[in-house]
Amino acid sequence: MNEIIERTLSEIISDCHVQKMKHFQQHGCVSTYEHCESVVEQSYKINRILHLNSDMDTLLKGALLHDFYLYDWHEEDDGSHRRHGFIHAERACLNAKHYFDVNEKIQHVIWCHMWPLNIRRIPKSREAWIVCVADKYVSFYETLFKR
Repeated sequence: MNEIIERTLSEIISDCHVQKMKHFQQHGCVSTYEHCESVVEQSYKINRILHLNSDMDTLLKGALLHDFYLYDWHEEDDGSHRRHGFIHAERACLNAKHYFDVNEKIQHVIWCHMWPLNIRRIPKSREAWIVCVADKYVSFYETLFKR
């Protein structure tokens, strides 16, 4: 991680609830924590390479917390995990609001990162679009090549 990312996210990364994401599987053999780290790095790169000048605090915190739902969706449960793709963004947003002081811009990034699966949750900010694209790219790569 580079200096800007570390400085922006140091307090959140060290939180025990964020550290719990290391124990949940995401795609292939990648933890939810590793996945979110990759989305942070890709979001930062997209913003820098394309000179998008997005708000770095919103972009990086939204990217890190976009999958902050705190459960393993691969485990059997009462059936609620079958709808994981449709519901986890809302759960991640609620957790982010509960554990951190996240503003509405960061909440929007988290809430709409699953577009177009959640067709009504259209990204409406530069930061939300970047995280949405970075998440799709990272998820695709992890699913195909990190097994």
